[in-house]
Amino acid sequence: MFRGSPASAAVSRRRSARPLALAAALSVLLLAGCSDITAPAGTPSAPAPGAQTPAPTPSSVQPQLVPDGTAADNLPLFTAVTAQVWASEQRASGRAYIDALAAAGFDRERMQITEDVSTVGNSAESVQFSLAWGEQECLIGQVGPSTGEPATAVMPQLAEGRCLIGTTRPIDW
Repeated sequence: MFRGSPASAAVSRRRSARPLALAAALSVLLLAGCSDITAPAGTPSAPAPGAQTPAPTPSSVQPQLVPDGTAADNLPLFTAVTAQVWASEQRASGRAYIDALAAAGFDRERMQITEDVSTVGNSAESVQFSLAWGEQECLIGQVGPSTGEPATAVMPQLAEGRCLIGTTRPIDW
């Protein structure tokens, strides 16, 4: 004969059923996650006849200059060039950013840059550089110890086609 109340018997049955229910739920989830098991793991599947091959992933495509595009269209290349210089030994040289951007096809005549050395000869805490794009937009970059990682953005142009506020150094090389 069963000891205890009928209520305690029901609680005891529910407790013993929990591990079984949990195991059953996990089994269902594991089996639901299975997909095509006809090919061994790691075997590439051939596309179906007439199927198109997928486009390359964005990470495999190198950004390119889009001369007729917007500043936003050209921000990926501007950002990539900035990151490349930042990763080099020339990371503190403002000239290196201007030269690399020009080598990538950006118009040096439309660029601005701040000083990379203070008036007392110390490296600047940050260097800003920009490129006026079209008549209304700017690509702007900022690098230096105070910024951590490089920062790039598209911003509206200021008066007279300028992108940076304050004094900038001549790009005369």
